[in-house]
Amino acid sequence: MAQTITRRSGLKIGVRKKRGLRLLRKTVLPHIGLTLTGLLFLAPFAWLFITSIKTEQEIFAIPTVWWPDRVQWMNYVEAVRTIPFLRYTFNTAMIGVLSAVGQVLVSPLAAYGFSRISFRGRNVLFYVMMATIILPFQVTMVPVYVMFNKMNMVDSYWPLILPNFFGAAYYIFLLRQFFMNIPYELTESAKIDGASEFRIYWQIVLPLSRPAIYTVALLTFLHAWGDFLGPLIYLNDPAKWTLSIGLRSFIGEYDVSWGLLMAASTLFTVPIIALYFFVQKQFIQGITLTGFK
Repeated sequence: MAQTITRRSGLKIGVRKKRGLRLLRKTVLPHIGLTLTGLLFLAPFAWLFITSIKTEQEIFAIPTVWWPDRVQWMNYVEAVRTIPFLRYTFNTAMIGVLSAVGQVLVSPLAAYGFSRISFRGRNVLFYVMMATIILPFQVTMVPVYVMFNKMNMVDSYWPLILPNFFGAAYYIFLLRQFFMNIPYELTESAKIDGASEFRIYWQIVLPLSRPAIYTVALLTFLHAWGDFLGPLIYLNDPAKWTLSIGLRSFIGEYDVSWGLLMAASTLFTVPIIALYFFVQKQFIQGITLTGFK
């Protein structure tokens, strides 16, 4: 009897060990791996922030100063005072918002045409449009600049905003993939009820595509927010500069104000992170539902 009880106790302990190992393998280890990966991606921003609150001597000190003896919050105050930070932030936000509005207005219309309306040469036109993705900005930079210069739009925001009102191949492709996942029976039944193509687009397809629309708006805004080359080419008046150009003010001919530059770069990055946290659910849903799983 005693041997039987001991054997059962041993079996129970063995089962518990197996469950513990299974839990460790399927839950704990993946979470540890994800946490370490997350910290790895967070490291550059953490280094940026810590550098922004150091003195110039501590930034280049050997051995490395991991945390300053006295936190230099004045770097942030001086960074905002050195350049017209609020003006540059407003200029950057305005370009980003208007660019996002342009893409959201035009790209879904083009994507709807390529995904839901049958017409001769649709596939050829779509492939030609997709081929434009392989052209880097540097290839079209000179002819586009000449075109805007002849239109007297250089040193204005139009060259940075206007192209977004003609759509972008990548966003049109993204939205097309999303629209193709919407059941055709839904739109066909609307046609039978007499709905026009635009009404189907506006009242059926567009409301069902909010995650993809949010994704396009976010990607467009982030691109406009961090764009450096475009504002550098087209904006000559310092009052019209964006934040990405304004950060260059901390880089002199012979020296660099690293503390102020890092503080301004931190302030430059925070709105992007905050925006992503607000729309991350819609963004991830939009990416996964377009077929990029």
